[in-house]
Amino acid sequence: MTNLDGVFRREWGPAVATLARWCGDLTLAEDAVQEAFTEALRAWADGPPDNPGGWLMTVARNRALDRIRRESSRPGKELAAMPIPTDDRPVHPVRDDELRMMFTCAHPALDRPSQLALTLRLISGLTVPEIARALMQSEAAVGQRITRAKNKIRHANIPLRVPPAELLGERTPHVLACVYSVFTEGYWSTGGPSAIRDDLCDEGVRLAGELCALMPTVADAHALAALTLLHDSRRATRVDAGGALLPLEEQDRSRWDRTRMARGLDRLTRASGAQGPYLPQAVIAAVHATAPNWAATDWPTICAAYDRLIAVADSPMARANHALALGFRDGFAVGLAALDRVADDPRLARSSVVASIRADLLRRSDRLTEAAHWYRIALDRSASDPAQDFLRRRLAECGG
Repeated sequence: MTNLDGVFRREWGPAVATLARWCGDLTLAEDAVQEAFTEALRAWADGPPDNPGGWLMTVARNRALDRIRRESSRPGKELAAMPIPTDDRPVHPVRDDELRMMFTCAHPALDRPSQLALTLRLISGLTVPEIARALMQSEAAVGQRITRAKNKIRHANIPLRVPPAELLGERTPHVLACVYSVFTEGYWSTGGPSAIRDDLCDEGVRLAGELCALMPTVADAHALAALTLLHDSRRATRVDAGGALLPLEEQDRSRWDRTRMARGLDRLTRASGAQGPYLPQAVIAAVHATAPNWAATDWPTICAAYDRLIAVADSPMARANHALALGFRDGFAVGLAALDRVADDPRLARSSVVASIRADLLRRSDRLTEAAHWYRIALDRSASDPAQDFLRRRLAECGG
């Protein structure tokens, strides 16, 4: 199964998006793709075929068609009114199917939390627990949002398409947020055995680039592309040969991807004038990417970028990370004081962020006993195996 995980992650979004375009029903598409994956587990005992995506699409399409035919003969059932698709040509993913689905999920008839949860489920194939961790919500709430959103799309006959140009603007912020969530879940995996999910990182970078091609004059799209590229230029050095997390100050900068970094800096130039949250974050990523070493990090510029981020998109996560940056710029006591002002925000109650930042600032202040206490709290709140291993190493350094 382990060898198939990457295939399933890579093929889930394109398969659901393409099948939904073909049959016009999100739930049917998702169920059919899930059935195809289940069948693949049995059929691929000796490994996946040469074209796993094509195999999965063929099986999923047949399962969907079988269900439509069954339901069409049963009056009163939810698919009874759905016509059987007459296009018998093979169904293959096309360039914009996933973007089409993202813009569908961004329909103004859906509330923002439901838009994001539905997109992460259908496009990225994230599980409900993974989405709940990413959005800092309960699993029950996320599951209910996804179900209600799919029902609304079906009953309101919301079209599965990229909207006309005059409607792109109102949906673009959501689509940008979804693409960034996909990339973020890959780059900072919130659960499971791997610190990084390469498939989601690649997908986030790709989709950001697709948005730039679709909307070349939208500065926020270029800002998002810059942010993903600059982060991604460091991806290969974020873990060691054994898969253990390496903090930024311990990474081998000579191994950073200079080509990807240059592309990110070029996107950053094109992002001039962007008003959303991605430009200040891209500036922060650029400062880290271009610093010759950790000691030369330009913390004043980073703190100024966090000030801008909080001004345009205030969030407890931004304030917590700002506190860490203040600690490096003004002293660790200043950082701890700033962290105190956000520590009790209920939106961070399920997160290990505050505890891990507090522990780090205390460790750097040589307050090792207190640091060990907060590393234990962070450890209890972390669901990622590599993150837990990293926190245990820090705890051991503090004598815990």
